[in-house]
Amino acid sequence: MARGADSGYESRVGSVSGSGFEREVDLEVLVIGSGGREHALVWKLARSPEVSKVWCAPGNGGISTHGECVPIPVDDSDGLLAFAKEKKIGLTVVGPEKPLCDGLVDRFRKAGLLAFGPSRKAARIEGSKAWCRELCARHHIPSPQSWTFHDIAKANAFLENYQEPRLVVKASGLAAGKGVTICKSKAEARKAVSDCLEGASFGEAGRTVVLEQFLEGEELSMLALTDGQTIVPLETAKDHKAAFEGDKGPNTGGMGAVSPAPAANARTLKQVESQVLVQGIHALGMEGAPYQGVLYAGLMVTPLGPRVLEFNCRFGDPEAQVLLFRLESDLLPYLVAAAENRLESMNEGVSWDPRPAATVVAVADDYPGNYRKGQRIHGLELCPEEEDFVIFHSGTRRGPEGNLFTNGGRVFAVTAKAATMDAALGRCYEALEKVRFPGMRFRRDIGKRKWEA
Repeated sequence: MARGADSGYESRVGSVSGSGFEREVDLEVLVIGSGGREHALVWKLARSPEVSKVWCAPGNGGISTHGECVPIPVDDSDGLLAFAKEKKIGLTVVGPEKPLCDGLVDRFRKAGLLAFGPSRKAARIEGSKAWCRELCARHHIPSPQSWTFHDIAKANAFLENYQEPRLVVKASGLAAGKGVTICKSKAEARKAVSDCLEGASFGEAGRTVVLEQFLEGEELSMLALTDGQTIVPLETAKDHKAAFEGDKGPNTGGMGAVSPAPAANARTLKQVESQVLVQGIHALGMEGAPYQGVLYAGLMVTPLGPRVLEFNCRFGDPEAQVLLFRLESDLLPYLVAAAENRLESMNEGVSWDPRPAATVVAVADDYPGNYRKGQRIHGLELCPEEEDFVIFHSGTRRGPEGNLFTNGGRVFAVTAKAATMDAALGRCYEALEKVRFPGMRFRRDIGKRKWEA
């Protein structure tokens, strides 16, 4: 057992076998959300011997293969609460950031229902990038330099005197992963700031803008389950945010992911665990926002060590697809233990498939812009689920005759694991040649390091 320096926070990897976890084996679980992350959660939880049924609200066209969908929107907190009470749901897992930031878990806990996810106060670590940057500065969590603005004149005055050519502009609020612009010049930075503060490109999310130092390095995502005292670090992953090959184009919600991350090594992981995950959870506790759930750290591994690009208050998407596909242990006991403040009882190692996994996301044309919906999807029946291969749906819906149609920008994520990363990616791309819908596109360089792209 490792303990965070002077923090009192424990870092322990647990397991199902021999953990002392005792619960009736007829537990019904509710997963809230409709994306690929939620499909992966439903897929994994349905495999638990402790679970009798998995519900998903509202779900998507593929989730019904592994659970039952109920047409309750994620923002209908009254409807979700009533459903959980009616069905005597044993555990609710909130997938997306918006209901977490709106306080859905608080409502469930107040009603005496077990829910996995942070409180509204703790979820602010994702809900406000400006507040997150202030938190990192106060508690010495390694991060890029940043500056926050509400007024465009002050932001432009800062840009006039900023010496570096590259800068990152972020909408402070929730923007579904699309509120980040990497600017190569002051002109691009001014436009990005104007789009947020004057053009309302991101609505309320862009009323405050965060300017950040551009960092060179390689990205790494690391997540940990926590009850606010003990953490269970998960395996590493790398997301690919940019819309087009070569990391070009606007940022998206994620075009693909691989696990483990190429930048992961023992020294870096030790630094991330102690300086970022443990320190981040300690900081939230010190600020009166104790954190329960999964804490996601999006990092840049630089020559000076890892730096926090962002904290998220939920499983990443598409990182969840590769992480849950590699996780061999039963997920349910860990989620319950985190929600019940007893993660320290999980006293053996989490089991992972040692083989790498990859996922490639098929998206609608013009995503992340104004994309079309309602396009018929063909060929999914040619790619059946296997032990080492699965397709997780994101933006899909079923028609009256069972046909599948696109219903979002990111449509599905083709996921595979194999002895090598190249083999896993090859399996993904082989499947993508069999599936089609009008305007479908995907990145062909997922898993490539920058110098290989």
